[in-house]
Amino acid sequence: MNFTEYAIKFILEIDWCDLPAEVQHQSKRCLMDTMGALLAGSKTPVGAIMSRVATEQFSGNQATILVDGKQASASGAALANGFSCNALDIDDGYRMIKGHPGACILPVILAASEMVSSCSGSQFLTALIIGYELGIRAGLIRHALYQTYHSSGSWGAVSGAAAAGKILGLNAKTLYHAMGTAEYHAPIAPMMKGIATPSMGKDSIGWGAMVAITSVLMAGDGFTGIQPLFSDTPHREWIKNLGQRYEIMNLYFKPYTACRWAQPAVAGALKITRKNLILPQDISRICVRTFKAATELSCRHPENTEEAQYNLAFPVAAVLIDGEVGPRQILPPRIHNSQILNLADKLETEISTDFEQMFPQKACAEVIIYTKNDKHFSSGRIEAKWEPPDSLPTDDELEKKFHWLIEPVLGRQRTRRLVSMIWEFEKLEQVKDFIVCCVA
Repeated sequence: MNFTEYAIKFILEIDWCDLPAEVQHQSKRCLMDTMGALLAGSKTPVGAIMSRVATEQFSGNQATILVDGKQASASGAALANGFSCNALDIDDGYRMIKGHPGACILPVILAASEMVSSCSGSQFLTALIIGYELGIRAGLIRHALYQTYHSSGSWGAVSGAAAAGKILGLNAKTLYHAMGTAEYHAPIAPMMKGIATPSMGKDSIGWGAMVAITSVLMAGDGFTGIQPLFSDTPHREWIKNLGQRYEIMNLYFKPYTACRWAQPAVAGALKITRKNLILPQDISRICVRTFKAATELSCRHPENTEEAQYNLAFPVAAVLIDGEVGPRQILPPRIHNSQILNLADKLETEISTDFEQMFPQKACAEVIIYTKNDKHFSSGRIEAKWEPPDSLPTDDELEKKFHWLIEPVLGRQRTRRLVSMIWEFEKLEQVKDFIVCCVA
């Protein structure tokens, strides 16, 4: 049995009842967190654009675009929802693949769940777990084989195809071709170009989601694909430990709508100012020592939400003035606020050799704040908030984040209902009932 056959065997044989309780619970945490990112992200400019494109160019009535409730083909809905899922850059991630597995999977299985006569909550969560386990491993393999740092969509398309294939009941042969087709047609996007020039393309997650569900449908109709990349793994344990080591337990979560590379600096700045009672007007200079990739984030004044997210100075300044970095901060008109921009102008970066050697296993920074009375304060080495294994959010913290993101979109009562549904999602008879609740 080769490694692709091993991965397919895992997809076919995994069952909700056989999963460890902590993995079952983690899948509901991931569903809440990623759905929060998707629903809130639908209210961004890119969310509106892709909803229009999907309904015009991918017309149909197979699946739902959230939160406006428009209907499109499965490919169109996955495309639009995929762009929304990563639009705010507040979705989960996995350190060693430098990407976002949850946003690659959820839009695909939402579309797939509407294509079958019945998809239960436990079937949906099982597919979600499959997506995380195979997606993370696909990301590890992709980065091991290619020198260029590729975006999440490049490996996320494979994970989405695996997860959707489970819901749609594909057999081993069709799963093989679905994942091979997804790998072959996935967006191979050079991520650092997206950092240098922030755009709505972001992490190519929307396009990867569309490729994933389309590849599943193509394979189901007889389209043949290449051998999926699992057989190319340079480390056999990455595949052989499927079903034994659950990487879904090793995700980080994001409290801020900003690139993860900027969030250690956000945490460091907050730590200093709160401990020493420093006000924004007291600050004369902010120095951020961090790893090289983080210093390549822009410190320029953002012109749009994508530039505000792929920025180091803006989220640090925003959190020091507003106490948060959320949708309100990274959308107009707040991105043009003079108080935030003036404080952002006081930030400078410096590459730390020590932190560069730690990356990507760890993403660290040290923040030094200088005050107008000639004092300076250091955060010491610091990582972003909600990083495994020591600072992960509690269930209450993830629930609070969900309310923070979703109440402005769906209202308090509907948000509470969604929270209750998610915590008991395995008891849901029809996922379609949940999707209906997500429509404004």
